[in-house]
Amino acid sequence: MQYILIAAVGLVVVLTIVFGVVISSSNSTNPEKQLAARLIGTEKIVGDAQTKLKSSQLRTLNSNLKIYLTNTNRDIAAPLLKSGVDVAKLDKTILASEAGTDITARLEDARLNVRYDRIYAIEMSTQLDKIIALMRQINNSTHSASLKTFLNDAYKNLEPTQKQFAEFNATNG
Repeated sequence: MQYILIAAVGLVVVLTIVFGVVISSSNSTNPEKQLAARLIGTEKIVGDAQTKLKSSQLRTLNSNLKIYLTNTNRDIAAPLLKSGVDVAKLDKTILASEAGTDITARLEDARLNVRYDRIYAIEMSTQLDKIIALMRQINNSTHSASLKTFLNDAYKNLEPTQKQFAEFNATNG
């Protein structure tokens, strides 16, 4: 009787663990989808910011970033499709989670407090750092040669821009 009770408790524990793993894996975001959505969301934030920037240095940097993101969003579609991710058919929940609404709220607050340029540079530096880290993570885990090549070039080209945002000083701009 005692063995049956121990076996039943053990079975319940194992089933709970298996159920938890299945639920958590179904809710986890595919990093490739997350990257595509983050690039799309960042491009929108960058586009919206252009007219609000006061510093000519920051406007130029932002224009270059906008061009980079436009080209990257266009060019990443083919390598991601080979990995099973259709950028045109991303789930709305992933797009919403990577839309950057928290960044947009902080930027609006900064605009109202006449600190937009400095806060924008900080936010973009952080966002680009996250994008680069995600690109590296995907690059290290993917088996797709075309995606590896694309990501390797993409984050090498993005790193100098991220560094410029990190080093931006509003008093010099």
